Parts: sequence; structure tokens; C-alpha cells
Amino acid sequence: MSDTPVDASKRTWLIASGCVGAAGVAGVAVPLVSSFQPSELAKAAGAAVEVDISALKPGEKITVEWRGKPVWIMKRTPEMLASLKKVTPELTYPHSERNTFPTPEYAKNEWRSRKEDIFVAIGICTHLGCSPSDKFTPGPQPSLPDNWQGGFLCPCHGSTFDLAGRAFKNKPAPDNLEIPPYMYLSDTRLLIGDDKKA
Repeated sequence: MSDTPVDASKRTWLIASGCVGAAGVAGVAVPLVSSFQPSELAKAAGAAVEVDISALKPGEKITVEWRGKPVWIMKRTPEMLASLKKVTPELTYPHSERNTFPTPEYAKNEWRSRKEDIFVAIGICTHLGCSPSDKFTPGPQPSLPDNWQGGFLCPCHGSTFDLAGRAFKNKPAPDNLEIPPYMYLSDTRLLIGDDKKA
């Protein structure tokens, strides 16, 4: 060990240089790491969105955004599923025969989804692009028929959809709600915007 005294100004300079260097590394690392995430532009252009549905309870619906559109994810109860058969004769395209929005093969069933209880659809009315309101409670209600089984009502022009997003006859909506491409990553995680395994 040397008996030479340490110059205080050098020590201060070394500490200050170390702090500035650490701040510089952090300043470069944060943008670099965040660049690995899809940008807002990429998300708007169609990047897939991963959604955790583990907290979704029967009868509840959540909304996420994909390509700038609201995507509904609803967990239907057994009673909601039973109502789908009751309304079939009142629907315009009960089997998704119309191809304005091509329905994925896995949604060409009476519940229009991969799994009976989980419904995924783009929440935009096929008439003029308004967002329908939830009307899950069955029975007579304003602007709805007395035999209402539950579903969605578009507040703009009165289009109605059942709990599988199928449009009712004699209403302005020309087609069923659009089903986006999606797949299950696990029992509690969905990927909206992609339905092909890599």
C-alpha cells in the first residue's frame, strides 16, 4: 500500500464519472428492452393481443382492443347457452352462412366459438359501426321484445344480437357480429388476432 495521499478532486471526478456512466447504460438499456415489445403502430396494424381470462366469472364480459377495435370476451352461463337454441328461428343467419366477415371454421357452430362457454367477438354492429350494449337479462325491456332471451342491443338503430352475436331478423344489422381469429394458449390465456400455431 502506498503512503501517497489520495487527491480528493480525483475521487470526486471518478465517482461523478461512474454515476454518469451508469445513467448512460440505463438510458440505453431501457429503450432497447422496450423495443422488443410490439409498438402501438404494430398493435394497431394487427399484432396479436394476449389476454388473461382466469378472473372471468360466468355471466361476465371483458373488452380488449385489437386493431383499434373492441373485442368482447364473455363467459356464458349454462342458461345463456340454453337460450341460443330458443332464438334460432328468429335469426337472419343462425349458421353464419353469410360471408361479409368470413367466420372461422371453429366458430361455425351454434355457439360461434371454440369452447361453448367462452364467446369472442368484435363488438361493432354490422349496420353502421356503433358498439352494441349488453342486455344479458332475459325478459321484457325497453326497445326489446317481450320474449327477449338476452344478448346485445345496438343503441344507434335498434339492431339486436343474441348471446352468440347472431343478428335478429327484421333489424338494420345485415350480418352477425364478426369473430376475430383467436386461439387458446392455455385454459386461461387467449391470443386474439392469430389462430395458427407457429
